[in-house]
Amino acid sequence: MLDTIRGGFNFFIGLGGAAMMFFIITLLSLCFRVKFSKAVEGGLRMATALTGMSAVISLLTTSFGPALNAFVKSTGVNLTITDLGWAPLAVITWGSVYTLYFAFLEILTNLVMLFLKCTNTLNVDLFNIWNVSILGLLIHHYSGNNLWITSIFVVVIVMLMLFNADAIKPTINYLLKYDDNNITTTAHPSLLIMPTAMIVNKLIDWLIPFVDKFDFNADTLNEKIGFWGSKFAIGAYLGIFIGLLGKQNAANICSLAFTAGVALELFGTVGDWFGPAIEPLSGGIQQFMSSRLRGRKLFVAIDWPILASRAEIWAVANILAPIMLIIAMVLPGNKVLPLGGIILTVLTPALLLVTRGRVIRMTIIGTILVPLYLWGATAISKFITTTSISMGNFPKGLSKGQMFSSIDSDPIEKFLAILFGKTVKTWDLKLLLISVVAIIIYALIFIWYLKVMKKNNQLDIKN
Repeated sequence: MLDTIRGGFNFFIGLGGAAMMFFIITLLSLCFRVKFSKAVEGGLRMATALTGMSAVISLLTTSFGPALNAFVKSTGVNLTITDLGWAPLAVITWGSVYTLYFAFLEILTNLVMLFLKCTNTLNVDLFNIWNVSILGLLIHHYSGNNLWITSIFVVVIVMLMLFNADAIKPTINYLLKYDDNNITTTAHPSLLIMPTAMIVNKLIDWLIPFVDKFDFNADTLNEKIGFWGSKFAIGAYLGIFIGLLGKQNAANICSLAFTAGVALELFGTVGDWFGPAIEPLSGGIQQFMSSRLRGRKLFVAIDWPILASRAEIWAVANILAPIMLIIAMVLPGNKVLPLGGIILTVLTPALLLVTRGRVIRMTIIGTILVPLYLWGATAISKFITTTSISMGNFPKGLSKGQMFSSIDSDPIEKFLAILFGKTVKTWDLKLLLISVVAIIIYALIFIWYLKVMKKNNQLDIKN
């Protein structure tokens, strides 16, 4: 009997991440009383999105692999890790059964906090559990597969996301001109960088408060840049830049430029498929949870693109792209060459909320925080690469032994996951002391940040 179960499980795993998620999303949706056709639709969309994202990654790596190797040799810059953006993390996490466990923890934590009135936010953005999942997978790996510590870490991250979703709701209303009856917010994990960004923002208040006098209109900047600030154009610049430094011929440079333009645009296009894929399941969970809260008014958290209408996000993302490339080439300890994640939408929404749309402040804070994202991508590269190989989805086009990574959200939390994991595995006294200090500092900064947000919200009410 045990052998039969093991054989069935191995067969299921052997189907691959896309097929696994088709069955899992479909069955979970049915469990939450989603109509059969909608449940199957969600499963198919998820499988298609995962397959499409893998194809885009392969397109990018196949084209850029030789040029990147030549770039490293010709420049002597030790940027040997290829950044493929958020895509490989989504592929890895959604291909792991642990993601479903973390999703269960997120739903359970949200329910408990709602019943205890610790939050007013119902998070239905289930797709972005993969952002939490990568943190869980990191601490699970480095702790020697300690599921208890992993679970506690994931629950704490989810709690912080919900606290933050409550805190930023008035700011979202202010920026998007929502009235007080609007219930929309976001609990996106990438916004956990806001406490750190708030520290830098306060330093600007103290050191260079006059900087706001030179601020400018982001809509005007975007209109002037136009197509030349689009993903197509930024990809083309990147392809030309790497081609020239890699001493490629004219034909290869053109090919790299066009391929990068296509890949960066397709990352966004295929990425948009994930949201509709998870909507049937999210809707079923929302109905299930709301029916048990006796009509209590809630904020409903969805994905961060509710903020995408603000031009500052895109203006600053365009400004930070070349800045990050320059920083990457001179930053000590960095080995990642920005590519797929060069458009920093994992950071700019947080900057928008902290500064309330002041472009110069957003740019200064973003420039200061860019190293965190590069170091974070460097730190997780070995784990990402080996996990991808073990799951059988190592990107085509990368040479054997070459590492890749992702410039993505939550760099501080990634460092903490690695630190706590190593501490639990070894119980080294030095690591334990560092972990305790890190927890205290992180907690104090977050509490201070919530107080600042509350004070800012009260000023809005008075004004």
